[in-house]
Amino acid sequence: MDAIDVETFFVCASEEEGRELALGLLEKFGLKDTDIVFIEHSGAGARVRARGYLYRAGDQYAWLAGEGEK
Repeated sequence: MDAIDVETFFVCASEEEGRELALGLLEKFGLKDTDIVFIEHSGAGARVRARGYLYRAGDQYAWLAGEGEK
């Protein structure tokens, strides 16, 4: 698995607050490398799709590395 997407709706006052909530949620999951893929504030809150990366394209997979390369 290279990345995980989470799509949800946050009750919030602004798009920026929704962004902060989504990134904070992924941080609580232990993901450090995160992006907002989609965000739309409408009415009572924001629909957000956030992505947390375990590996980006071109990264070296730790489980493929030899014993001396970890």
